Amino acid sequence: MDEALPDIPRKGRGAVGNPTGRYEPETRHAIHDGWDIPDDLPPLRTTVTEETPRTAIAYNNSPDIPFDRSINPYRGCEHGCVYCYARPSHARFGLSPGLDFETRLFAKRGLAEVLTRDLAKPGYVPRAITLGGNTDPYQPIERERRDTRQVLEVLERCDHPVVVITKSALVLRDLDILSRMAAKNLCQVAVSVTTLDRELARRMEPRAATPPRRIETLRALGRAGVPTTVMAAPMIPFLNDWELERILEASAGAGVRDAGYVLLRLPLELKDLFGEWLEAHAPGKAKHVLNQLRTCRNGQLYVSEFGERMRGSGTYADLLADRFRLACQRFGLNKRVTPVGVHSHDDALDCTRFRPPVPPGGQFSLF
Repeated sequence: MDEALPDIPRKGRGAVGNPTGRYEPETRHAIHDGWDIPDDLPPLRTTVTEETPRTAIAYNNSPDIPFDRSINPYRGCEHGCVYCYARPSHARFGLSPGLDFETRLFAKRGLAEVLTRDLAKPGYVPRAITLGGNTDPYQPIERERRDTRQVLEVLERCDHPVVVITKSALVLRDLDILSRMAAKNLCQVAVSVTTLDRELARRMEPRAATPPRRIETLRALGRAGVPTTVMAAPMIPFLNDWELERILEASAGAGVRDAGYVLLRLPLELKDLFGEWLEAHAPGKAKHVLNQLRTCRNGQLYVSEFGERMRGSGTYADLLADRFRLACQRFGLNKRVTPVGVHSHDDALDCTRFRPPVPPGGQFSLF
């Protein structure tokens, strides 16, 4: 009987394997051919495919998400965070949520122009747009493409409020725009800090900014007058959950005034991808991590019900929520929060300044 080859971790990549996406008609496995010849794996290169979007803004009506619209300049994310809930979306393109997600990226051609048309539509009602609700708008390819900066330029020109979510220090490149918008109460930035352990971060989020760099990013944003939020997310039992208070304390010390957290979510293919990563990088903890997650999800690794998917249920989930609440009180965080504990965007930013842009080839209204 042929023996399937185990997947091997690759330097600088988060996922261990590259399993077939759930929509594919067949599943592929590497099989040992009997020859024990050393075969060094070549480095995986990142490729970027351009696509032309029909619209720039994606809308949602999820009751446990504190925004109803977002812009994601990129599909896939080179940061390679193994726990990323966006990974399963890559299966829609016939690609793997594993290594494909972090190496085969898509960028949206002419996104700023498409956004201008969206904002210029008659009847458009402004509410804060979240930039990066799915994949990071400041992942490495943004250094050269500058798609995110062009989106910010459009939003600034028409005084449209924006919330940026990232774990990259590259956001400081656009501090000129962000600080001007913040002076008009048009901008907030949320930075994800999963762990303060550099070694754990290197294995779990291989191409994202180091934890100290993220804390310094929060500090620099605050000094420039940009309101900041720290997202201690995701919290993973027996892996980084013990750091919750430390993350909140370090962030408060950097001038942060709002915070949120999310219990690890493992939808669809992510369950197997994360389990495989645990076996490769933390084999002694793998069983304990997954079993504890099951106690928070009614015996399953994931439930998708609104309200429960972000926080879980049961003793452990309740304890985590209490720890978060008490730590926020201790460090002066979250003076105003939504019921789920994440700072609300829409009641904090100014939507009254919005001025519809003139679309390419268009003209100002006479009325």
